[in-house]
Amino acid sequence: MSIKINKLEIENVKRVKAVKIEPTPNGLTIIGGKNNQGKSSVLDAIAWALGGNKHRPSQPEREGSVTPPYLHIVLSNGLIVERKGKNSDLKVIDPNGQKHGQQLLDSFVEELAIDLPKFLNASSKEKANILLRIIGVGDQLFELERKEQELYNQRHAIGQIADQKAKFAKEQPYYPDAPKEPVSAADLIKKQQEILAKNGENQRKRMRVQQIQAEFEQQSKEVARLMAMLNAAQEKYNQLQQDLAIAQKDAQDLVDESTAELEASIAQIDEINRKVRANLDKEKAEEEAREYARQYDALTVEIEAVRKAKIDLLANANLPLPGLSVQDGELVYNGQKWDNMSGSDQLKVATAIVRKLKPQCGFVLIDKLEQMDLDTLREFGQWLEQEGLQAIATRVSTGDECSIIIEDGYVVGEEGITIQQPKPEGEIDAGPTWTAPQTAPTWKAGEF
Repeated sequence: MSIKINKLEIENVKRVKAVKIEPTPNGLTIIGGKNNQGKSSVLDAIAWALGGNKHRPSQPEREGSVTPPYLHIVLSNGLIVERKGKNSDLKVIDPNGQKHGQQLLDSFVEELAIDLPKFLNASSKEKANILLRIIGVGDQLFELERKEQELYNQRHAIGQIADQKAKFAKEQPYYPDAPKEPVSAADLIKKQQEILAKNGENQRKRMRVQQIQAEFEQQSKEVARLMAMLNAAQEKYNQLQQDLAIAQKDAQDLVDESTAELEASIAQIDEINRKVRANLDKEKAEEEAREYARQYDALTVEIEAVRKAKIDLLANANLPLPGLSVQDGELVYNGQKWDNMSGSDQLKVATAIVRKLKPQCGFVLIDKLEQMDLDTLREFGQWLEQEGLQAIATRVSTGDECSIIIEDGYVVGEEGITIQQPKPEGEIDAGPTWTAPQTAPTWKAGEF
């Protein structure tokens, strides 16, 4: 069960002369009044009583007082906490009459509950780290966020390169009529030489035909003129006739190939190869752009997986308030970051986190609630009641929303009271007893 403040008595602390308050156990107790009347001094006194001398005001004694400060707080677990005397020594007495010290109070009093501005004024990152620490996922979330940032940076760099590659590829010229591979001048010259050699052989064969034809004709004349030499000439004639038939047959289907196209290619080889290289460069640039685009898409998938892991991690964590989470290292409540939250939501978040830090601490001190309108106050008070939390707050106001009004160091209606009473020598002081006057109302949420 969480521990609340049942009763408090304060005398001669800062601006307080003598104040007795019984805060409502669940909900919002507002200490109202004008400026410089002692409202904040009440909260400072509670913080000093419960939080130890590190919360001791620099000048705790009320100016003009002839008696030392006196603090007396009764907690819902039966503990009585007192500071009194010249040195304002601490005394903690349990229901069995046993005495204790600050260590017992520290075991259930949360530091931020008595110093809420320490949380409210912390940076966004510090607030988020407090939440992550108490729900036990800080290290895991930090690692996921580090990995997400690393992947994001890598993807960003890849994306820039991909854009540059795509732009470069787009700007490259392309020649659809150019061959796929660069043309070799040596190969073209070799082919030209082979054709020229073949054509030369064809020409040699044609000349051979002409030569044989001439010899045949000459021999025909010799046959007619030299009938006497017929037998010898006839034999040679027959042989030449056979050779002629063969030579004619070889030359009958010969077709000379043109070297004009090769000669043109040789003449344009540099231009052709320039186009081929341009096309190859463009294809390479396009492929590089596609590859970086594939890498970018793959990194996007990894980033989404990391983000989902972060969402799942926080969704399964034991968060102190529904709708509360951490995104990009900042607290987020119902989709809003801290600077976009309403004042009521900021107090809800802060109070819920304080309770989560130390569930036994059922109260929180809040100074300067005047920035809240009455509807916001009502909403916050109703939430406190619903959560079973106690808040003791101050507000520059004398309206009906205030549980008590402090004026010139007293609760209005109790002016001039004296809390400390001298005790007979030897009598044990268990703290004063008193009955709250009927004129000191205790406000609960929803009553105004």
